[in-house]
Amino acid sequence: MSGAVDLAAVKARNEAAARAATAPPPENGQFVIDVDDANFQAEVLDRSFQVPVLLDLWADWCEPCKQLSPILEKIAGEFGGRWLLAKIDIEANQRIAQMLQVQSIPTVFAVIGGQLVPGFQGALPEPQVREFLAALLDAAKQAGLSGVPAAAEPAEQPEAAAAVPEQSDDPRFTAAEDALEAGDFDLAAERYQAILLAEPANSDAQYALRQVGLLRRLSSLPPDALEKAAAEPDNVDAQLAAADAELAANQAEAAFARLIALVKRVQGEERNPVRERMVEYFELMGPDDPRVAPARRDLANALF
Repeated sequence: MSGAVDLAAVKARNEAAARAATAPPPENGQFVIDVDDANFQAEVLDRSFQVPVLLDLWADWCEPCKQLSPILEKIAGEFGGRWLLAKIDIEANQRIAQMLQVQSIPTVFAVIGGQLVPGFQGALPEPQVREFLAALLDAAKQAGLSGVPAAAEPAEQPEAAAAVPEQSDDPRFTAAEDALEAGDFDLAAERYQAILLAEPANSDAQYALRQVGLLRRLSSLPPDALEKAAAEPDNVDAQLAAADAELAANQAEAAFARLIALVKRVQGEERNPVRERMVEYFELMGPDDPRVAPARRDLANALF
C-alpha cells in the first residue's frame, strides 16, 4: 500500500524517526546518494525524517534517464542539502523496483517523513522539474520538515527532532500493536481508544485507530469487490468496499473518483457514509499527499 497508507506506520515511523534523530546530517556536498537494498532503510526511509528524499529510478540502457539524471543532480547541488537525491539502478535493484511498482523509467518518487509521495515519469524539462521540487519542499514544510542544511551542526539535530513522540517505547502502543499483529482488530481498537481517552490529542493513536478500521474492513473484503461494484453502481456498500480495495492497491485516485461519482448519484443520508469514507482516506494519507487537496475540492463541489 505504498503511496496510500503505511499499514505499520505508527511503530515503524516512530522507530525511523528515532534513528533519524540521532543520525548525523548528510556530509557537506553529499547530496546525491547511490541507493541499494542494503542502505535503502537508512538513506531513504530514515533520512526522510530529516529532509525530503527524491528517488531517481534509472538504468544504463535508458536514454531519457541520461537526460533527466544530470538535471536532478545539478539542482540537488544548488539546494545544498534541503533535499537529497537517491539514485536507484533498477537493473541492480529489482526488488526495490518491484516494491515501488515501477512500470517505466525514468520514474521519480519522493519520500517525506517515511511516506511515499508520487512524482512523475519521463524526462521532464528543467523548468517543470523545478516546479515539482518547489511543490515537494512546500509539502515537506507542511509536514514539519523545513530542510536541514548539510552543513548544519550535528549537535543541533537531536534537539530539532525532539518533538517526535517516542511512542515505540510506550507500553500502551506496544500492547495495541501486538493485538494488531495477531489480527485482533477489536482488541487493538480498544487499546488505541483507551490511549485517546487519556490523551484525546494523541495524533499517533488517532492515526492508528483509523488504520485499524481500514484493516478490519480489508480483512473481510470479498475478492470480487470490484466486480460487485460494477454490477451495482448505486449500491453504497458495494462502492465503499470497492474503494477500499482500490486504496489498498495504491489506486487512491480511482477510489476518490469512484466515491465522488457516487456522491453525485445518491441523495440525502446516503451521502453521509460516502463523505465520511473520503474524509477517512484524507486523514490516512495526510495533507502532504498531493492527491488529497484536489480530491477535497472535488468532494466539496460534488456535495454543494
